[in-house]
Amino acid sequence: MSINEVDAKVKELRELRNLEAEVKSAITAIEDDLKAEMVERGTDVLTGQDCMVCWKTIISSRFDSAAFKLSHADLFRQYSRATTSRRFVIA
Repeated sequence: MSINEVDAKVKELRELRNLEAEVKSAITAIEDDLKAEMVERGTDVLTGQDCMVCWKTIISSRFDSAAFKLSHADLFRQYSRATTSRRFVIA
């Protein structure tokens, strides 16, 4: 791939990322409108002709690794493992 092709691909990628941000913003705005309507009606379910929208509270339990690390540092080190990943960055 030539330098010009790289530049063209990066330009296209940046444009698509900007478009993605705009779409995400529009999605969030519509979701917020639906949530506001649910709050106004005092319900966690809205029903349309061909859809149903639910906005319910979910309670879950998660392991607090930071607190465990503070109180059981040896065990934390014993059962910790390194992971490898790659980061894609355009500057």
